[in-house]
Amino acid sequence: MKRAFLVVIDSVGIGGAPDADQFFNGSVPDTGANTVAHIADGCAALSRGPLRLPVMDALGLGRAVTLASGATALGLDAEPTGAWGAATEVSRGKDTPSGHWELSGVPVPWDWHYFPDTQPAFPDDLTVKICQAAGTGGILGNRHASGTQVIEEEAARHIQTGWPIVYTSADSVLQIAAHEEHFGLDRLLKLCADLAPTLHAMRIGRVIARPFVGSVEDGFKRTPRRRDFAIAPPSPTICDDVQAAGKPVHAIGKIGDIFSMRGIDDVRKGADRDLMGHLGDLVDTASDGAFVFANFVEFDSEYGHRRDIPGYAGHLEWFDAALGDLLLRLRDGDLLIVTADHGNDPSWVGTDHTRERVPVLVHGMGPRALGLINFVDVAATVADHLGVTHSGKGKSFL
Repeated sequence: MKRAFLVVIDSVGIGGAPDADQFFNGSVPDTGANTVAHIADGCAALSRGPLRLPVMDALGLGRAVTLASGATALGLDAEPTGAWGAATEVSRGKDTPSGHWELSGVPVPWDWHYFPDTQPAFPDDLTVKICQAAGTGGILGNRHASGTQVIEEEAARHIQTGWPIVYTSADSVLQIAAHEEHFGLDRLLKLCADLAPTLHAMRIGRVIARPFVGSVEDGFKRTPRRRDFAIAPPSPTICDDVQAAGKPVHAIGKIGDIFSMRGIDDVRKGADRDLMGHLGDLVDTASDGAFVFANFVEFDSEYGHRRDIPGYAGHLEWFDAALGDLLLRLRDGDLLIVTADHGNDPSWVGTDHTRERVPVLVHGMGPRALGLINFVDVAATVADHLGVTHSGKGKSFL
């Protein structure tokens, strides 16, 4: 029996999306965005020294960057010992559900709805529904905003009035931030759950609860107890396929939320360093035939959106070192794929995701150039490796 591990390093794009000119940060198209290459460039210009990712580079990361975009990522030039390629997305979005669903074999069959970059951003009837569900006389925010910035700007008024902080972005999303003590974590989660059906009917992909703690004197900080209330995938995914074959599906991070727990047996959450511990536990203990699907979100949430090149670089180097330890513990017959769901170039304008191809780095099938492939091919490959019938799209690259 074999096992499969699919690890999504959220937002680690490698440029070159052929339709990047159709996606924008503000008025600037994403043409030329390249998360990994520009982080490598940024590191070379900083006193911190070059970007060092020996494990992923040995799997083929540097080659994948060049294949995807024609760019060279400084310092990533190893001869690959793994299988490597660059995947292209067809769904009309550069967001979490679109990327993950397509990696699982299901491209998004509709156009997402987005809130306009105006103030207010939300229609009056939706604002009334939010107030009714929250039991408040109004909301704060009501605009496109960076999550950390809007909390800094509105937290004091939030504590004073009890009104939730509601905001959006260039993604198809409605986010609600609230203080865990003053507003209440359970109350925030219930508010988002109650509003989700209304937003899903509008083709808004996710309602996200963004709890935070802190004070005016000491500052505010978001907690790891975020929860995404996402639209369920429109058709069976690789998770459903594996579960239907009687094999266990273990989710790590926000995977359970993205797939509305469909086709998933259990989920483990926490900050990225906690998630790496959970992934290591499953490398050691998951049964034959298991599928482990993990998302490491802090590349995106803590560094990409904040346009923090040194922070992003440091997180990549931490992940690379931890991945090296995991690879040594894998069993014969295991397949591990490292990929991403979209880009978030920290050198780019604005604070939103960037439309990019993503790396596909594979341990467990020997050195091989996979070429330019599609997101859905990842799901087909997992199904092929585990010997289960795949109901979605894609072609196995085994």
